[in-house]
Amino acid sequence: MNTSTIVQKLWTYCNVLRDDGMSYGDYVEQLTYLLFLKMADERTKAPYNQKSPVPEQYGWTSLIKKDGDELFDHYRHTLEALGNQKGLLGLIFNKSQNKFQDPAKLRRLVVDLIDKEQWVSMSSDVKGDAYEGLLEKNAQDTKSGAGQYFTPRPLIQAIVEVMAPKPGETICDPACGTGGFLLAAHDYVVQHNPHMTKDQRRKLKEETFKGWELVQATARLCAMNLLLHGIGSQDFEPIVVSDSLAADPGDRFDLILTNPPFGKKSSTTIVGEEGKVSKERDIVERGDFWTTTSNKQLNFVQHVKTLLRQNGRAAVVVPDNVLFEGGAGETIRRKLLHDCDVHTLLRLPTGLFYAQGVKANVLFFVKKPAGEAPWTKKLWIYDLRTNLHFTLKTNPLRREDLEEFVQCYGGVGHLRSPTWSEENPQGRWRAYDYEELVNRDKASLDIFWLKDDSLSDSDNLPSPEVIARAIIEDLEAALEQFQLLANHEL
Repeated sequence: MNTSTIVQKLWTYCNVLRDDGMSYGDYVEQLTYLLFLKMADERTKAPYNQKSPVPEQYGWTSLIKKDGDELFDHYRHTLEALGNQKGLLGLIFNKSQNKFQDPAKLRRLVVDLIDKEQWVSMSSDVKGDAYEGLLEKNAQDTKSGAGQYFTPRPLIQAIVEVMAPKPGETICDPACGTGGFLLAAHDYVVQHNPHMTKDQRRKLKEETFKGWELVQATARLCAMNLLLHGIGSQDFEPIVVSDSLAADPGDRFDLILTNPPFGKKSSTTIVGEEGKVSKERDIVERGDFWTTTSNKQLNFVQHVKTLLRQNGRAAVVVPDNVLFEGGAGETIRRKLLHDCDVHTLLRLPTGLFYAQGVKANVLFFVKKPAGEAPWTKKLWIYDLRTNLHFTLKTNPLRREDLEEFVQCYGGVGHLRSPTWSEENPQGRWRAYDYEELVNRDKASLDIFWLKDDSLSDSDNLPSPEVIARAIIEDLEAALEQFQLLANHEL
C-alpha cells in the first residue's frame, strides 16, 4: 500500500472520530500509542524474533482479544502502566490518556485499520511519510495550535541540502518539534551514502541524532516519527523532554538544524556572564552566554553557539527582531560575527508558518576557535522575501522556489558569485563585508536592497487580495506580541 492510500485511510477515520468530539491532535496521539503496540508485537514474530519491550499483559494481542467496556478499561490501564516504564516506552506513553468516547470506535481502529496492516515490514519511507502526512494535516488544523511545531518541509529540505550532513557527524535540534529537521538530515545521509558499512548504519540509527522538546505531547509525536523512520530504539532515546535553554547539557554536535519557537518572552530569565538580571520569576545562570535577555530567540542563538563543536555548522530559523533588536541583540550579533563565521542569511517570505505574519530568516554560521581577529569575512544574503507572496494553501512554498538559493549557496569550497550588480539590480544574492556589517547602526543584519513593488507608485499597487493579506498578517503578528506581553504580565 502506498503512502497516500494509508494517510487517506487513517485520515478518513479521523473525521469519524471528530464527530465523536476528538481533535486532530488527540487522534494522532491515540494512533501513536496503538501503532507502537502493533509494531512491537510484529517484531516478536519471524523473521525478527525480537523480545518485545511491552509487558505481555499489555501487548497488542491483549487488546485484540477484548471488546466493549472491557477493551476500554484495559486500554486505559495499558496507557497508565506503560507511562511508568523507562526508555522509549516511557517517552511515548508518559502522561498518556484514553481520549476515545465510544468503545466501538476504539475497537474499529484497533481491528479494522491498524491490525490489518503489517507496519514493520512496510518500508520506513512509506510508514514514516504516512505519519508525516498526518502531522502536516494536524498542523494545518489551526484550532489545534499544532502548526507552531511544524516547519514547512520544502524549507527543511533546502536547508539540509546546503548543510550536507555526512555519516559519522552528530546532528542536533534543540527545539525539535515533531522531528522534521532530524528526519530530513537522516534521509539525506541515507540517500547520498548508499554504501555505508553496517557500523555506520548502526551509528546513524543510535548515535547520530539528538533533540530537545519542551512539550511532552509533541516529544511523543517526534519520538514516534523518528521510530517509524528507523531512528532510535528501546535502548536509545533520541529525544529529551525538557527546556533546552535551562542549562548547557555538555553535549557538543557537528551540525545544528533548528527552528526555535517564536514568541518574545521566555518563561525563565537567563543570566549571562556579565551578571545582569532582567525582572522575571525564574532565573537560570548561563555563564556560557554572552549576555542576559528575556528574548527567547536571542537565547537560542547563544545556546546553539554553545552546543556546536569547534568548526561545527549551524542553520537557525530566526525572526526579524534577532537581526535588528538593540541592547542584548546588538551585543549578540557583534559577538557572533566576531567569534563565528556568519557566512549566509536567507530572508524568508511571509506566509510560510502557521503563526501568521511571522517574518523570519535562516542564519548559517560556523563556530570557530577563540582569536583576536573576527572570523566573519563576508555575509552572503539571499532575499526570498521582496515581491514574493506565499500562502499556506493556495500558493504554498515548493522546493523549486528555493532552487536558486541552493545553487547560489554552493558546496564546500565553492566560489560564490553575486547575482546582484548595478547592471542587474533585481539580483537576489549579494555579499556584505564584515566592516560594513559592524559599522551599521546596532550592527543590524536586517539588510535589503531590492525595490519593493508594493511601495512604488499607485499604478503598480499589488492586488487588493495581496494588500489585505499583508494587513491581516501584520495585525495578527501585532496581536500575537500583545498576547505574549499580556501572558507575561499575568
